[in-house]
Amino acid sequence: MSDIELRVEDRTGRILLNRPQAINALNLAMIDEMTHVLEDWAHDDRVDEVLVEGAGRGFCAGADVRQMRQMILDGSGDPVDYLRQEYRLDYLIAVYPKPYTARMAGIVMGGGMGISVHGSHRIVTGSTAMAMPETNIGLWPDVGMTYHLSRIPGGLGTFMGLTGLSVTADQAIRAGLADMKIGNAPGGDAPADSSARGDASADGASDDSWMDDCFAPDRIGEIVDRLENSELPQARDTARTLRSRCPLSVVVTLRALRRAATMTLEEVFAQDLRLGAFFCGRPDFVEGVRAQLVDKDYAPHWSHSRIEDVREDDIRAAFGD
Repeated sequence: MSDIELRVEDRTGRILLNRPQAINALNLAMIDEMTHVLEDWAHDDRVDEVLVEGAGRGFCAGADVRQMRQMILDGSGDPVDYLRQEYRLDYLIAVYPKPYTARMAGIVMGGGMGISVHGSHRIVTGSTAMAMPETNIGLWPDVGMTYHLSRIPGGLGTFMGLTGLSVTADQAIRAGLADMKIGNAPGGDAPADSSARGDASADGASDDSWMDDCFAPDRIGEIVDRLENSELPQARDTARTLRSRCPLSVVVTLRALRRAATMTLEEVFAQDLRLGAFFCGRPDFVEGVRAQLVDKDYAPHWSHSRIEDVREDDIRAAFGD
């Protein structure tokens, strides 16, 4: 069976991501097929709108980073071209001329957010867990997501980008990353301006205002210092999470987020492509995927031992400054 099922039904172009054994991770063939059908449907009078869903227990776990890693190891392809094609699809969704609805049940991570959050209608469910976990594999939150994360009021966007931890459906709506939650008990659909907004935070607490203060600084050292010296256990736990992530990824991500706050979406994608070439040329990505997804020993050996070891020259090199 195909990794993507396509059909037109009741004037709706329906896309089903059908790779459930990989939580619908996007390989190059899926990206190419989805791009071409969206381009065709944009000019097809039979199609008034598009609906995208995922088979199995998640919407989409992101890009197939195992495939990207293998390209680097055996020279079978260009991972930067992979990213270029993925970003082309994401931008097409962002500017799509017809209503584009993503129904995001279950896991929505990385590239899965690229093909959903950029859409015109974003539906979440009670099972939705949304994250950009790239700093855990030696990358940064790409697919244009720093544009959105940098515009979330308070510290939640920076929290998501740096830690890679997931947020709930309610938080996603409150942050502007989704529009509607379905499946609320006892009723059906819950619009974004209803009680679906909620106050649940990433750690399950009822108040996430601690993030606003801890993630306000523009220097990663100050953020870590505020987290580690906080009286709140969730803040100190977050500091330990940051310490476990790829140091170079964490530091570059903060800079990318701050820069993205004044960029257009098109400029953010251009920045992502530059960062993609940088990270794909370094050992952290190959090592991060090995540790987290291949060998699963969860003990990566990063190129920098600590966040404090990352120099300004390293950051400038990432952005081509």
